[in-house]
Amino acid sequence: MPSLDLDSDLLNYIVEKGFQPGDRLPTINELQEPDHLGVSISKVREQLEVARALGMVEVRSKTGMRMKAYSFAPAVRLSLFYALANDPHQFEMFSELRNHVEAAFWHEACARMTDEDRTVMRACVDRARAKLNGHFIAIPNEEHRTFHLTMFRHLDNPFVLGILEAYWDAYEAVEPNRYADYAYHQSVWDYHERILNAICAGEPGKAQALFIEHTRLLRHEPRAEVAQRVGTEPKG
Repeated sequence: MPSLDLDSDLLNYIVEKGFQPGDRLPTINELQEPDHLGVSISKVREQLEVARALGMVEVRSKTGMRMKAYSFAPAVRLSLFYALANDPHQFEMFSELRNHVEAAFWHEACARMTDEDRTVMRACVDRARAKLNGHFIAIPNEEHRTFHLTMFRHLDNPFVLGILEAYWDAYEAVEPNRYADYAYHQSVWDYHERILNAICAGEPGKAQALFIEHTRLLRHEPRAEVAQRVGTEPKG
């Protein structure tokens, strides 16, 4: 294994000692001792917070500090949310990245899908239709997320999954501030149903073409920008 400096005494220590997911780490007081990290408690706490933010360590009152399974999503999410806090328009650029990632891994994802996955995705389509066609219309954001993540969940690539999970977390954060009319949402789910039908028919290439086509659907601008242009306050 290559020797990499992680710029963190704690993370270097975790790697050197070979801690695995579920393993319990020494206490903060133990970590400051010379035979562990040999640094101040304040530095241990500081580096522990970084490890927690990156999703590598969890801290619970009764079980102490334990290692978590590696996930790329927390690091991507943290960086992405910082970017969006400074400029929400950067979501469009990350969305473009996500589209290319899904398209690139499309055939591999289709090959790994199970009957259970297809059943879950079909249920998403049905629930989305019910929400959009009900007496009180609701936007099926949860179904949208589940539909796409279910398709790719068997990929043995934590970096692809991390990008996709972070995308949907960001989507849920920014979507309430974006406006799309009823026809747009109906069109999106028309495509989702056609994509799923093609997958179930053993035509991943056709499904991929439909996915790429559906990512090019136009939607309205964010409400706040529209309101600013017409000189009115955005409505809830």
